[in-house]
Amino acid sequence: MLILGIDPGLQKTGWGLIRSEGHALKFMASGLIKTNPAEVLALRLACIHRGLVDVIKAHDPDTAAIEEIFVNRNPASALKLGQARGVALMVPALYGISIAEYAANKVKKSVVGAGHASKDQIGMMVRTLLPACGQVSEDEADALAVAICHAHYGAWNARAEKALIEA
Repeated sequence: MLILGIDPGLQKTGWGLIRSEGHALKFMASGLIKTNPAEVLALRLACIHRGLVDVIKAHDPDTAAIEEIFVNRNPASALKLGQARGVALMVPALYGISIAEYAANKVKKSVVGAGHASKDQIGMMVRTLLPACGQVSEDEADALAVAICHAHYGAWNARAEKALIEA
């Protein structure tokens, strides 16, 4: 099963692809979709849309997963992040790809073993679990962590759903 993990953000949206075969995980690809902060919001959201469409067309994932939004102290920032997350949720759905959502603490716990792990701990464990990924950005590591979480908790649902669709 090819799993696309997405770490949404308005400035940088990280994505990561892993292959899950039983308990074995294999790094396939990762990257960043960067928007231009000088552009209006609508163009930045369109950039995220195009970037995720390109990833899906290039890799044809079986399922996807995204981190749930967390509470932000700045309401304007939270709203913008929510809009970027909405685009990131919508794109796989438009391509008929099931998408799961996971709380940040669940993602961290599934990768590091602790729900309040730091970015450095997540990056280190992602490199340990997926050594072929090499040095990846924090946003790519977060996206790969979401994909790993989905492999542990939810990919079996996606397999069953896909089998029903194909039957």
